[in-house]
Amino acid sequence: MAQVDFYQLSRDPVERVAVTLARKLFDAGDRLVIVARDPALRATISGALWQADASSFLAHDMAGGADDGLQPILISPEPSEANGAQHVLIADGEWRASALAAERVFYLFGPDHLDAARAAWRSLNEPDGINRNFWRQEGGKWRKGP
Repeated sequence: MAQVDFYQLSRDPVERVAVTLARKLFDAGDRLVIVARDPALRATISGALWQADASSFLAHDMAGGADDGLQPILISPEPSEANGAQHVLIADGEWRASALAAERVFYLFGPDHLDAARAAWRSLNEPDGINRNFWRQEGGKWRKGP
């Protein structure tokens, strides 16, 4: 069963939330693909992953290199299976149904993508085998919504 977690960003920037989620998956030994169409956003996320922790960084690379298969975290303009990831994090608010090939999808969206997020939520109402969750920031913590 695929799981899609909708994260409505209201306080923290997308790169901070991406790093938090990537850290949890990295520490668990899981692989991740972070998706953003805009090269500037991909670069911002990459920089945040490098600076994630003063004592370490989250090993990653941009998609399209010779070593994609070795990367625990791959940053790509589209969902990819190049690194064997079963987790996809959509960082740019643009829903991609192709991400559903993964075990779990993290869909991050801000105020500019509310309509797209609502449409994605409704589109996932029909398919069997998809578990949807909605998360919002409240007082510095993530709370699961109805």
